[in-house]
Amino acid sequence: MNALRNNHTGDRIPYQELYIYYVEGPLHREEESLLGPDFLGNWIEEDSSFLFFSRPSREFVQRIVDKNNKLRLIDEFDFTYEEWQGGKIRPFRVSHFLIVPPWENSQEGDGEKKILLDPGVVFGTSLHPTTRDCLRALVKIYEKYRFPKVLDLGTGTGILAIGAALLGAETVLAVDSNPLAVRIALQNIRLNGLGERVEVEEGLAEDFADYNSDLLVANIHYDVILKLVKGEGFLKKKCFILSGLMRTQARDIRFQLSQYPIEIVHEWNHDMIWYTIVGRVNPVG
Repeated sequence: MNALRNNHTGDRIPYQELYIYYVEGPLHREEESLLGPDFLGNWIEEDSSFLFFSRPSREFVQRIVDKNNKLRLIDEFDFTYEEWQGGKIRPFRVSHFLIVPPWENSQEGDGEKKILLDPGVVFGTSLHPTTRDCLRALVKIYEKYRFPKVLDLGTGTGILAIGAALLGAETVLAVDSNPLAVRIALQNIRLNGLGERVEVEEGLAEDFADYNSDLLVANIHYDVILKLVKGEGFLKKKCFILSGLMRTQARDIRFQLSQYPIEIVHEWNHDMIWYTIVGRVNPVG
């Protein structure tokens, strides 16, 4: 199964239409191989799947559901690619980065670092305010420090792992629990020529908390961040970026951090809704 076919030509978007089938129940990897040539990938949400296709493929989905009594086809949707992504995907700038879809031709300006980013069919286009603030946080950190090892938890499209590598990280481990996100992140890392410096793993963020790294980046659910900051591996890091937090969640994380030898270096908020916290562990001087 080629979930992320590279069919970009000139300024064409990768897919004109997306056909999405919402299936309740656990879909096995071997069943995915039977979903036909237009299958793009499976976005897993707990015990449900959103199956993406570039053409109508109900008959393939129904065939799998009919053979597995643990599966049930709940609904189906049809979007243009731009409707799914919330609008036309255009190049955009965040701090020192120029983020460009691979079907566009845009040149970075002086001092800018270009990120080729294909969002595939992962939810969102990396335009979320927490993603942008994490990019700004990476720039702020690397203007002052040189952290060779980075751990990016909840990598999604891989944009933050790529940003860290372009700023100077020698090795980056990018982790996501969703297999479709992992595939898209891998594609984006290859697009940017960073396959030797950025590794992608599929798994739960908390299972990688003890990974030996200087900088932790976690733009992820609040309950996972809370587990991370309470874990033994957290205080072994030198610096961290925690994001994806709403106001009361950020308050709770700040309280938890106040129990440790930690200095909060900077904080961003978007409309007093989304918060990003940057801090140093065991600061000296």
